Amino acid sequence: MNSLLSLIPGTGLAPNRKLFDRFFDDWGLETVFSEDKEWVPAFDIAENEKDYAVTAELPGIDIKDVDITLSEGILTVKGEKRQEKEETSEGFHRIERRYGSFNRSFRIPGKVEADKIDATYKDGVLKVVLPKAEGTETKKIEIK
Repeated sequence: MNSLLSLIPGTGLAPNRKLFDRFFDDWGLETVFSEDKEWVPAFDIAENEKDYAVTAELPGIDIKDVDITLSEGILTVKGEKRQEKEETSEGFHRIERRYGSFNRSFRIPGKVEADKIDATYKDGVLKVVLPKAEGTETKKIEIK
C-alpha cells in the first residue's frame, strides 16, 4: 500500500493541493474565488409572481461594510470582509479564511418598485427583496 501512495506526487504520502485543484479545474464548477483567487460571496437569485429575491452568504462581514444599489435595472452589491487583527508574539498561526472586497452585479429582468425594496441581514445572510412593478407580467406570445 505504501508503494502505491508513493506514486502520488507531492510531499509525504498525501497528494499536494495543486494536484487536487487541477483535478477539478476542468469540471466548470462554481467557485467562491475569482480568477485571481480573491474571495467572492455566493449568491442565489429567485423569482416568483410578486418579486425577485437575491440572497447572499456574507459570513463575518459587518453590514456597515456592505453597499447595495439599483440603477437602470442592475442590482449591485459591494462590500468588504475585513481581516480581524490579532496581536500575538508566540506560536504559529495559519490563515485560511479569505478577506477582501467584492463587487457583484445582477441585471433584474423586469421593472421593480424601487421605493419598496427591502434588505435584511441576519446570521451572515443578506436578503434583498425587489417587488415587481404593476403591469410587468410576462406575456406568452404564440407562434403562428
